[in-house]
Amino acid sequence: MTISIITATYNSAATVRDTFESVLTQTYNDIEYIVVDGLSKDNTLEIIKEYELKFGGRMRYISEKDKGLYDAMNKGIAMATGDVVGILNSDDFYTANDILEEIANTMDKYKTDAVYGDIHYVNDNNLNKCVRYYSSRIFTRGLMRFGFMPAHPTFYCKREVYEKFGTFNTRYRIAADFDNLLRLIFINRITTKYIKRDFVTMRTGGASTNGFRCRWLIMKEQLRAMKQNNIYSNVFLFSLRYPYKIYEVASSQVKYALRNKRKQ
Repeated sequence: MTISIITATYNSAATVRDTFESVLTQTYNDIEYIVVDGLSKDNTLEIIKEYELKFGGRMRYISEKDKGLYDAMNKGIAMATGDVVGILNSDDFYTANDILEEIANTMDKYKTDAVYGDIHYVNDNNLNKCVRYYSSRIFTRGLMRFGFMPAHPTFYCKREVYEKFGTFNTRYRIAADFDNLLRLIFINRITTKYIKRDFVTMRTGGASTNGFRCRWLIMKEQLRAMKQNNIYSNVFLFSLRYPYKIYEVASSQVKYALRNKRKQ
């Protein structure tokens, strides 16, 4: 089973080495690594070329103008030849070196269309401090009516699923991942399996974690996706998820504090 991993880059020199290293050190070697660069103006392209050699033929890249992150992801999926496709953002990295191995083993064992797991967020100034733990454990198909979705950076699915049901709708600025999962999981009912693992470490400040204004835009776009896919929901139903999110952030802080106390 070949896994195609897609990373979209644009002026990512400050973080992309961590991303590349986390792929390079995975215990699962049957991978195809595709990097889609949007004509970076810093030295991102030089770093890509440096790591292309380290991957020994398993990395391919393009550098050309695109229409944003989701357009770049679509380009990567179109280039992919693997059995399974996943996205790893250029400021994120795998939390452990056996993540891809567990993805491959789980998909082979359960013969499922897709898998997903957990992620955690960190600040740039302390990559070891968890500021929020996002668990996909509670996710069910029906919870998408309330705006819930599995952690998208952990979502790995068969390439044929994208070929059959489509990729990212670039008319969405920030919620094309929700729209895509809505079509795949809720409407077309692909089979999925949750893996109880922390897949990815994410730096805060990305497109989906950047303040109240972005959160409001996310909700608006998610509701638009629901409407365009003929699924009923409303602002009230979506707002019901926020008490859980507050609990999630608070519990992350408590768990981190207890872990540090035990280490002392």
